[in-house]
Amino acid sequence: NSKLLGRFNASNLLGALAVLLVSGINFYDAVRELGARKAVAGRMQTLGGKGTPAVVVDYAHTPDALENVLRTLREVRAPDGRLICVFGCGGDRDRGKRPMMGKVAERFADVRILTSDNPRGEDALAIIDEIAAGMTGEHRVIADRAHAISETIAAAQPGDTVLIAGKGHEEYQEISGVRQFFSDSEIARRALSVWTPKERWPA
Repeated sequence: NSKLLGRFNASNLLGALAVLLVSGINFYDAVRELGARKAVAGRMQTLGGKGTPAVVVDYAHTPDALENVLRTLREVRAPDGRLICVFGCGGDRDRGKRPMMGKVAERFADVRILTSDNPRGEDALAIIDEIAAGMTGEHRVIADRAHAISETIAAAQPGDTVLIAGKGHEEYQEISGVRQFFSDSEIARRALSVWTPKERWPA
């Protein structure tokens, strides 16, 4: 009955179970303890989902990591739900991965929202344009990350899964060399606390 998502977490739990059993821990006690484990903040961290959209906050900030998370969420999402991805790319970092991130999101997510990450010394919209260069289909641009998270959750429906990717556990956003407090999970929690059913965005 673990709440941890993904095949990698299943593998980790099985490995931990094996260690506990070899150490002489009773099987049922070991299973109970492992079932109570919670996800590390910002790593497949799940919020909502009970009468509201499910929101997952994850640190995925490379093409491979984003693909792995999206593949996992496609396996566990509600049959009639959409997979919505909110993400950006960091500034002053590898520019080559930006269109690759866009391509991955377009392939595995039903709805794509492009936003800022840590733009650092770059223009956030210029970064978003480079992400979009890897995409051929529809996507939305909401450059302000807090607005992107809040508006996406507000428009999502029960059964939808919203992935907020890129920053995970970080509690800051760096813009023009200045770090300001920013938490994806806190913004998501606030958005979920005031969530009410609305007309859904088109896929």
